[in-house]
Amino acid sequence: MFIILLLLLRKFAWGPIVNMMKEREEHIAKEIDTAEKSRQDAEKYLEEQRIEVERARDEAQSIVETARKTSERQGEEIIKQAHSEAERMKENALAEISREKEQAVAELREQVGSLSVMIAAKIIEKELDETEQEKLIEEYIQEAGERL
Repeated sequence: MFIILLLLLRKFAWGPIVNMMKEREEHIAKEIDTAEKSRQDAEKYLEEQRIEVERARDEAQSIVETARKTSERQGEEIIKQAHSEAERMKENALAEISREKEQAVAELREQVGSLSVMIAAKIIEKELDETEQEKLIEEYIQEAGERL
């Protein structure tokens, strides 16, 4: 009876159990292969992302460096323009001072000339002794000083 039971179990139970175990083994092997492939894909993707991040970092650093150089160059240009403008304004101011000085000297010469004529006219009108002549000259010099 035991042998018959064994033969029946072998025919009806053992075969399906073994087949089910083989199928389960194949399924697990496929899952392991799939997991390994997924792990390799993830590592590949991770490496690609690392490379992409490094490239982006290099690009950002390049952009920052370019912006720094551009700002330095623009700063130097602004400083040069400011120096040029200051020099031009200084030259204009010196020229204006020179013109005003020449104009003042010309006006002073004109006034001295007219004062000399006035003094000479007064001297001719009056015959003065030396003290009166000095007094008259002092008055005219004082009057000339007030006009300036």
